[in-house]
Amino acid sequence: MRRRHRYAPAPNMTIRIGVPTETVPGERRVAATPESVKKLRELGFDIQVEPGAGLASNIPDEAFVRAGATLAPREQVWGESDVLVKVRAPSPEETSRVRECATLIAILQPERHPELAAGVAERKLSTLALERIPRVTRAQKMDVLSSMANLAGYRAVIEAAQAYQGFFGPQMTAAGATPPARVLVIGAGVAGLAAAAAARSLGAEVRAFDTRAAAKEQVESLGAAFLQVDIKESGEGTGGYARVMSQEFIDAEMALFRRQAAEVDIIITTALVPGTKAPILLPRDVVSALRPGAVVVDMAAEQGGNCELTVPGQVVEWNGIRILGYTDLASRMAGTASRFFANNLVHLLQEMGGGQAFRLDLDNEVIRPALLFHQGAPLPPPPRKEPPPPVPVAKVVQPPPPDAKPEQADLNNPARRAWGSTLGGLLTIGVLFALGRFAPEDFLKHFTVFILACFVGWQVIWSVTPALHTPLMSVTNAISGIIIVGGMLQIGHGLDLATVLGALAVLVAAVNVAGGFLVTQRMLKMFRRNAAPATPRGAHGGRT
Repeated sequence: MRRRHRYAPAPNMTIRIGVPTETVPGERRVAATPESVKKLRELGFDIQVEPGAGLASNIPDEAFVRAGATLAPREQVWGESDVLVKVRAPSPEETSRVRECATLIAILQPERHPELAAGVAERKLSTLALERIPRVTRAQKMDVLSSMANLAGYRAVIEAAQAYQGFFGPQMTAAGATPPARVLVIGAGVAGLAAAAAARSLGAEVRAFDTRAAAKEQVESLGAAFLQVDIKESGEGTGGYARVMSQEFIDAEMALFRRQAAEVDIIITTALVPGTKAPILLPRDVVSALRPGAVVVDMAAEQGGNCELTVPGQVVEWNGIRILGYTDLASRMAGTASRFFANNLVHLLQEMGGGQAFRLDLDNEVIRPALLFHQGAPLPPPPRKEPPPPVPVAKVVQPPPPDAKPEQADLNNPARRAWGSTLGGLLTIGVLFALGRFAPEDFLKHFTVFILACFVGWQVIWSVTPALHTPLMSVTNAISGIIIVGGMLQIGHGLDLATVLGALAVLVAAVNVAGGFLVTQRMLKMFRRNAAPATPRGAHGGRT
């Protein structure tokens, strides 16, 4: 029996999307916003939203209605929607309310919700796990994990700053000076890079560690120091994640963390391996090396945590050290997180054909990895596509033209080029020797000064940063003035070659002087136009 590769609704059927309220404790996000509702309406979908679904994200029901959505009771949203969009996986009770053969889209995490399979099979549902969207270039705009990790990394630094009893940036006051806070970020993925950037923007001294060598350039581009161990071992895994390392590497890693713990004030951990418990990177002995008042933010707390002392969802105080095990970092920025999440869903639903051509394409390289169940039947993981082997590139040697002379046919030969360079050098030395032996003494002195002036001038001008080339024009007026004086002295010696060259030098230098002053005046006028008068604080009745 031939397998159906696509599931599509009946012709001319409008797909109805349901947006229920999230019921997981502490979850403030919502899977749709008024902006995303407008876009989904343009794609041909009908939207029904449960009343109060966006209140935790500061989105009133009236905003959904103005955007074109319909408010519907909970039973109708769950039981009469063709597509259910959620942030978190539904409970068994919620799954039992979904209409048969509907499509469920959410962060499902089936390894953490094994009870989900029975309800999905019973209702013959098709489920897309948003965390399984592949991290390929074409799917970046649908990557919910990356957009949420970016927010979570930023929020982790804000929570650390609240718990840390000191400044992040250096302070110099009459009461004393304080050095910058030292922050260690373990794991330089999306969340880790966001945390490093946020900590640097607050003035902290940031250090970061990752098992993937490719993260070094990204970390250093943010102004942070990249830490490494002596053992060379690749940490590149599939899907943009790091892989599990060897025991020898882990031992060297632990030794590095112990040394760093004695120096830093804040540690932020982000290490996760998909589908498994988070690896322990901060055992008790590493935490004990921290000074009292230090802060640990465990961003992997939802999957067990990277710190041995982490309690998911709680703040632990241990020997004066605060360990933050928050599992809702992105949800603490619910308004922005909901907007990002909803935009990811809009792009995903557009990839699936929109409202009039909605389909589950099993051949789509973005949809298929995320499709866990199709009409109630579990799907095996898609086969991995191995990259094609590199094709050896042969060196192409262009044959000489048939009528080429032998000496012309061999111009690209390295030995020929080296011989040409040697010959040119010998010819230059010969010319200089002839000048020194037979040229007049005055000419030799002037020629020496000329060569040195060209060399020094070239080095001075060429070494200037390109951004300063325009201001440099006014500085060169001094040099041009010297040229004008020298040229005027040459003009008074009669009509000869030196007089002509002196007049030409005066003309060119005068043009340079006039142009330099003109550009300077234009720059000063631009700054005067852009300079706004100072406004007294509070003059506009709001924030300044």
